[in-house]
Amino acid sequence: MLDFIYYPVSWILWFWHRVFGFAFGADNGLTWALAVVFLVFTLRLVLYKPFVKQVRTTRQMQELQPQIKELQKKYKNDRQKMATEMQKLQKDHGFNPVMGCLPVLAQVPVFLGLFHVLRSFNRTGTGIGQLGMSTYDNAHTANYVFSAVDVQSFLSARIFGAPISAYITSPPSQLEAFADYGGIPSKLSIALVSIPLMVIAGLATHFNARASVARQTPEAAANPQAAMMNKLALWVFPLGVLVGGPFLPIAILLYWVSNNIWTYGQQHLVFGRMAKEEEEKKQAKLEQRAQNAPKPGAKPVNTKKKQPPVDAGPVDAEAVDADASDSGSTGAAPSVNGTAKSAGKTSGQRRSGGQKRPGNRGRANQKRRR
Repeated sequence: MLDFIYYPVSWILWFWHRVFGFAFGADNGLTWALAVVFLVFTLRLVLYKPFVKQVRTTRQMQELQPQIKELQKKYKNDRQKMATEMQKLQKDHGFNPVMGCLPVLAQVPVFLGLFHVLRSFNRTGTGIGQLGMSTYDNAHTANYVFSAVDVQSFLSARIFGAPISAYITSPPSQLEAFADYGGIPSKLSIALVSIPLMVIAGLATHFNARASVARQTPEAAANPQAAMMNKLALWVFPLGVLVGGPFLPIAILLYWVSNNIWTYGQQHLVFGRMAKEEEEKKQAKLEQRAQNAPKPGAKPVNTKKKQPPVDAGPVDAEAVDADASDSGSTGAAPSVNGTAKSAGKTSGQRRSGGQKRPGNRGRANQKRRR
């Protein structure tokens, strides 16, 4: 039913097994372990862009929290109107809630596909989803793209004496499948490999969640739903790895550890790049502001319109006569500026004689024009 997931997962696993088989040998436990690890890295690389969009969506959702709270408060009695306004807000800001869940949802079928393919190397169990094959039939039956020879190679692979498809609670009937391919492993050897991987996987899950929570804004962390999810990510999920670890094959624990290692490095890279982008935006705004600001020592530009000169009114007749007499004595043609100057001289002469000074308005008009 889910062959569209099982076959791609098995193809990727088969490819990396061939790559590392040239270096360490096809039956080496390290070859199969590295094949599982690089299967995880390949799938996470495919999901890199959706992860970046998820981070940006989460950051955008945190920025929109104040507006979302206002809408919830404003339309608390009208859920239909609130939903409409929320959709409008998301559309205006290009916010897509689906992108926030896509990488996580995409990893679920990958995990299930890997779990099924790895468990199908040993189909001697009789539990749910098991085929109950005999040890001989299991070793001589292909597993999706893996041939019967590959199945026997997988059964022979060991990591510190433990098969990578075995788990702590494996029933004795399933462990007999390894009898002709390296011998029946002991529960102690399986536990010595599984328990450290369980602890590392649990700690890696916790610290990845802590790094993610530390990057949340105070407004987002104060949200009750976000606070509940933070507690689940910090404590419940890591505890789930420890509790469920005894029921998981060693290869799945390797998947969990390598997936957390990739997540930690990817978060550091993506969040560091986003912080750099925000810093560049701030610097660009500061530079733009500095360019628009006036230079040191420069006068600010007066944006007000200049007022037209005020009419000085009629010129005093005595000033005109004085100007005409002065113009006649010097032989110069009378002009407005000349009139003002002559008026100034005449007024000066009259001021010395104790008479009033006419023509002040012409002088004021001259200053105003300058």
